[in-house]
Amino acid sequence: MRVATIRVLLICLLLSCQVCAEEPEIPAPGDFRDERIYSVITSRFFDGDESNNYYNRERIEKDDPHYRGDFKGISQKLSYIKGLGFTAICLTPPIENRGGLDFMGFNAYDWSIYEPRLSSPDFSYGDLVRFAHNTGLKVIQTLVVNHCSNFGIRNQYFIPRLPLKFYRGALKPAWPYIFNFGDYKHEYRMNNDNPCAPEWFKDFRYRDQWGGGPLKDPVTGATFPADELHTERFFGTNENDLHPDWFHREGWINSSENLTVTRVQRAHLDENSIDLATDNWHIKRFFAAAVKRYIDIGVDGIRIQFARNSDRRDLIHMTELWRQFKPELYVFADVEPALDGFGKLTGDEPTELVPWWYTRNTPNPNEPDLAGNSGIAVMDYPLFKSFAGNLSHGHFSGVGNIIKNDWLYADPNQLVTFFHNYNVGPEIGNLTRFSGETWQAACAYNLIWLLRGVPMLLMGEEIEFMKGMPQAFVLPTDVLSQTGKAYYGDNLTDAGIPQTTAHALARHLKRLNQIRAAVPALSRGKLENGNEFVSGISFVRNYNNGESYAVVGLSAFIDQDITVTRVLPGEYSDAVTGQTQSVATDTRTLSFSVNANSAGIWVLNGPGKIGEDGDFLR
Repeated sequence: MRVATIRVLLICLLLSCQVCAEEPEIPAPGDFRDERIYSVITSRFFDGDESNNYYNRERIEKDDPHYRGDFKGISQKLSYIKGLGFTAICLTPPIENRGGLDFMGFNAYDWSIYEPRLSSPDFSYGDLVRFAHNTGLKVIQTLVVNHCSNFGIRNQYFIPRLPLKFYRGALKPAWPYIFNFGDYKHEYRMNNDNPCAPEWFKDFRYRDQWGGGPLKDPVTGATFPADELHTERFFGTNENDLHPDWFHREGWINSSENLTVTRVQRAHLDENSIDLATDNWHIKRFFAAAVKRYIDIGVDGIRIQFARNSDRRDLIHMTELWRQFKPELYVFADVEPALDGFGKLTGDEPTELVPWWYTRNTPNPNEPDLAGNSGIAVMDYPLFKSFAGNLSHGHFSGVGNIIKNDWLYADPNQLVTFFHNYNVGPEIGNLTRFSGETWQAACAYNLIWLLRGVPMLLMGEEIEFMKGMPQAFVLPTDVLSQTGKAYYGDNLTDAGIPQTTAHALARHLKRLNQIRAAVPALSRGKLENGNEFVSGISFVRNYNNGESYAVVGLSAFIDQDITVTRVLPGEYSDAVTGQTQSVATDTRTLSFSVNANSAGIWVLNGPGKIGEDGDFLR
């Protein structure tokens, strides 16, 4: 019996058990192909508690603290996310971080503590998970397994660096950091409270508030504070001091090594990201304990960030350990390729660094079918990368060339599809939020929601938030309000929500979610009978040999007449217009018209029109 079949049977068994339970608080596990995911940057979404707001020491803009949103803020807007038709939320890492610009949660310091700058005295991360479940939303938690902060890991490992409050040098602190770079909210300006620190370090933890010294560095013998001396002792890491049970010790990666597998997966990413030895079972067991804490509070899925920087075998071993605690745990990996994303079969990128490789167990990069499903889904970067040349310009050319490689994946219906990710957008260079016409974005969502895979929306896309702005910092003077990570909460206030929900794309996405929820073929069906033309594309979604069956035609910039042959005979209705027609056994041909920038979704024995007409689905 195939692995995929076993997993489906297990899910069905779990679902049947849930039916017998009395009103379970946690939603039934279900099939994640049915989900529609709303991705949230917790610190930038909505501010539910101003008392936990916090400024990082880099790129400061007064009145816009980096840590502005929080767990309580998300809980207050769950009904908004649910109202758009989403079924799951994906959150940035919630655990405590340390770093000069750590608001995204990617520089973990303590995996056992939920970030105080996101928490409130009366509202914890566990409360958020419970609130989400009670709203009917599943929770997917982003996790970084390949590196920690350059302060080490609290209660586990201390990385020898000097307290920042003793630094004096070319870098000068800016408000609210006064006199030094120490934590301005800590009474003694300490950034590192690791109990694993040696006595000489701990001696300065709760005294000498302003770093006046003297502090003698036991490594260099220098006395601090002192101008322009040993900057690396405050901001750098000597990897020779790191223990191999915890860390790789193979230097820092540079851009010229982005296609070298061993460098990508064993070198440190940057001075704030120290590479963990994920091939060591000590680290694998450490993350098993961390994920168990997530599972114990009810998390439904894990998103592995920076997955390309970890060997596939290590991630498979980890997920096997995690599923000992929760067999139905959904796991997908963010494997961002450097090139087209298909590896040596189509180009020059090593196959061991591309998405499809992580979905398979095959030992041979040239034979994807040699072994089955790894149990890890991936984000569909090849489709995303094609958008710069097609949908960003309002047409579908080249989509077929992506779909023809679907056989590489263990299950293409598990692909997580997207138009924006945390640091990338769909235009040339992938540097900015989409800047094109609204109808072009609508066409992109039509494809993403109806083609195959699990659609995921980054917060703000529903109103073209920060349109055309960089997704990551470009200039040294850039601040968050000038990027796609600007604070979103102003659009979610009581005064702002009516305008937000009235936006043409918000209404468009809501209807797409309604249609997808009503037609199982659109989430679970095999992709068949595709045809691509510049102004449009057509295909069939067939679930369980016609149990649910939809013929889809998408049109871009002009009205389009579409004919699809070799379809199942029977009575069809269009979920967009409500029109009906019969397909005879002898012809097996379905012909229909689609308005520009809209879709035809002809469902065999379908329910008729679903939702209300908008600017694009009409």
